[in-house]
Amino acid sequence: MPKAYAYTRYGGPGAEAFIDVDRPAPGRGELLVAVRAAGVNPIDWKLRSGFRRPGDTGTPEFPVVFGSEAAGVVEEVGEGVTGFAIGDAVFGNTVAGGYAEYAVLPASVTAQVPDGLSFTDAAVLPVAAATAYDGIRGLDLPAGATVLITGAGGGVGVAAVQLARAFGLSVVGTAGEGKKDFVEGLGAVHVPSGPDLAARVRAAAPGGIDGVYDLVGGDVLTEAATLLADRSKLISAGASPQDVERLGGSRVVRARTAAVLDEVARLVERGDLDPRVTETFPLERAGAALRAVEGGHARGKIVIEVGA
Repeated sequence: MPKAYAYTRYGGPGAEAFIDVDRPAPGRGELLVAVRAAGVNPIDWKLRSGFRRPGDTGTPEFPVVFGSEAAGVVEEVGEGVTGFAIGDAVFGNTVAGGYAEYAVLPASVTAQVPDGLSFTDAAVLPVAAATAYDGIRGLDLPAGATVLITGAGGGVGVAAVQLARAFGLSVVGTAGEGKKDFVEGLGAVHVPSGPDLAARVRAAAPGGIDGVYDLVGGDVLTEAATLLADRSKLISAGASPQDVERLGGSRVVRARTAAVLDEVARLVERGDLDPRVTETFPLERAGAALRAVEGGHARGKIVIEVGA
């Protein structure tokens, strides 16, 4: 039977296990994909810990397969799907987990893998890169403006810095001192995290901050908000809607469309976006891949590679 990596209850790493699963069947509007690579994201371990996304209700039916993004080869095409055929190389968001030999993807949030783009790089685009794209586009800043990106050394932040630069923005990025060279290598002015963040940002950007894309929340978000004259230019993917709205900003609006995935892939093709996959693990070491992200010190993206 096909293998998958799942959590069997809410809790810590002890709740994780490999399980045997039936080969899934795609429903209407869906694709069955033989997974070649799956992205690892902080939301994966947070969900295992019991975190609920806004709007989630009830308790999931355990076991729950980890992962919300994957790339692979189409094995079956569900009813009503057009534009995809068996054998196509695709990437997208998963319906019910990607740390597995097979995954189901909704065709509406799936795109073709361009020639020259690896499954490993494509697998990390649907969550982090697409979230970065939606946030930077949502700020709608003109070329030449300055944007502050908090959490610039993480998976979403790495993509957000590169996309902001590609769209003609100057970037100030906050991250731990240990990620200074990494963040500066992306083209951002690095500002170390910690107390009195706003003062350090003002010193690094004497011309002011025109927009903030927050990926951290909490006190970092509160300080970042003080840097803006126009709070409508405050967007967060790191805080609850209530917290960011209290400060006059808004939660990032996710497009979740194949068109966004196509555009992000084109940016990679043009060299404007490097997915920055820094470490890969085989499916058999999925737990180790999660620990690398859960520890909070990963630079760039972690990927689980599956199959041939």
